[in-house]
Amino acid sequence: MSNFNRRDFLTGAAAVAAGMTAGLVGARRVEAGDPGFMNNVPDPLVSGKDLPTFKFALDKSEGKVIGNSYGKEATVEQLPISKGIAGVSMKIEPGAMRELHWHATAAEWAYVDKGRVRTTVFGPGGYAETNAFEPGDVWYFPRGHGHMLECLGDEPCHFVLIFDNGYFSEFGTFSITDWIGHTPKPLLAKNFGVPESTFDGFPKKEVYFARGELPPQKPSAPLGGWKLPPLTHKYQLLANPPRVNNKGGRLWLVDSHSFPISKTITGAILALDPGALRELHWHPTADEWQYVLEGKVSVTMFGSGGRYRTETLEKGDVGYIPQGYGHSLENIGDKPCRVLIGFNSGVYEEIDLSEWMAMNPPDVLATNFAKPAALFEKFPRKDVFIADKDGH
Repeated sequence: MSNFNRRDFLTGAAAVAAGMTAGLVGARRVEAGDPGFMNNVPDPLVSGKDLPTFKFALDKSEGKVIGNSYGKEATVEQLPISKGIAGVSMKIEPGAMRELHWHATAAEWAYVDKGRVRTTVFGPGGYAETNAFEPGDVWYFPRGHGHMLECLGDEPCHFVLIFDNGYFSEFGTFSITDWIGHTPKPLLAKNFGVPESTFDGFPKKEVYFARGELPPQKPSAPLGGWKLPPLTHKYQLLANPPRVNNKGGRLWLVDSHSFPISKTITGAILALDPGALRELHWHPTADEWQYVLEGKVSVTMFGSGGRYRTETLEKGDVGYIPQGYGHSLENIGDKPCRVLIGFNSGVYEEIDLSEWMAMNPPDVLATNFAKPAALFEKFPRKDVFIADKDGH
């Protein structure tokens, strides 16, 4: 590599590591959050002698509160290890909505935990879709698509948002009130073909949570009429059978194979019985973001070179495992637990330790561990995935 090219490489690598949306490496354009490139850039945070914390008490944080609605976020600012994924815990009161907005630097995936939510999303080509969501449902909005989130009914709703960029909030969310409120009235009047006085009394700053009357049970027709997109933004995750159903727990999972529009995020619900274990494993193509919906979970992370860290996550806490790092999740409470898990890849892949060992001959394992080959005849012959409290 010439000095000139090496200098360009290091400059581009540093830019991406610092969270810029794009850099140039030679003639190649590198997008933020590109794990294939990011893993070639040593991250000082995880390459030190000890592994850093990978836990953040999201629901105990202050967040943004307006009335009885709130949004609490976990980005690299709150959880520095979480460079590839950010998340938000959001509650919206009846009659309120998260105003019309878009995210310039991240796609949005969401899981509805409580209550009912109505969304309208608008994308290129004039396509728009309005959907109602109940607990167990998920949505996905591609990067840059305009949308709103509205509490539907007379009970509050709570949902968890996952973004495929840990830096997204630092770049800002673009809200319609903020934009119109800071645009000169003559420009607005010319844009819409209405008198300047039309905009008298409009908000002068971002509203964020707009509050009004309860929305109609049936969505009203758009001003411009209906034009549905070719791919739906809604998927009923918990209405489908679990992908894994073991004695100790279950896993519901949705990626782009069953939800085609979700090209950059895979989501899952992991349910573990008391004492059950999601076995030691890693993900070769994605980071893992965890939010505890209920229960108490012990999460371990292995970072090579003898580095190992364990964190205890309780309801409302967030955990984060970088791509390729070994980890496990164990229910250490006396009640069932549920964990929402997000991956910044539209295709789910995992490698489980039990299956890896099962795919090697006993003599190979014997040489590797300096133990008799007969010992490994007692090991599982297939993927364990979830083990119950007795290790079965």
